[in-house]
Amino acid sequence: MRLNSVPDHPGLAAIAEADPLPPEDRSLAVQDAFLDRLYRAHHDRLLRFIRGRVRDERARDVVQRVFCRLAGLTEGEQQRIVAPGAYLRRTADNLLRDDARQAARRSATLHLSEDEVALRAGDPLAALEARDRLRRLEEALMQLKPRTREIFLAHRIDGYSYAEIAARTGLSIKTVEMHMTRAIAYLEKFRVKP
Repeated sequence: MRLNSVPDHPGLAAIAEADPLPPEDRSLAVQDAFLDRLYRAHHDRLLRFIRGRVRDERARDVVQRVFCRLAGLTEGEQQRIVAPGAYLRRTADNLLRDDARQAARRSATLHLSEDEVALRAGDPLAALEARDRLRRLEEALMQLKPRTREIFLAHRIDGYSYAEIAARTGLSIKTVEMHMTRAIAYLEKFRVKP
């Protein structure tokens, strides 16, 4: 090892090209190789897995966040991962759940309760029945799986066709039909006409 001083820093010694890396740099290189190997082996499968749950533009962001979370683990924690593919899918699933919870909290602040909506009805009994029906429908909708609820609302409220929903979500038209069938059957159990 050559001990020439570094210009502008008289107390520091220069490291020659053939000098070995300090231990912390060596472990970073090993960690980077581990992440690189996992990324190459699992990226495409993980992206397909996530695309089955969210739109394409969000899927790539979620993949990035999954690998960032993995990179944040210590080397020991990374070495304890026995099934990396399962770990990555589970992490993606947890991130998607967290995102759904945050979205629900954000939308809850924009929500109007049924008491705040003025109903114009000459008959007070009809107004009460309409509010009750609206409340039951809302409760039933919140019990649907997020993807099924999203598809149902996109079709029934936003007016999208099955083909448009399929294009937006990356699902097939048959899968969109299946989600709609599930939603309608579930809502009918609550005696709420969708």
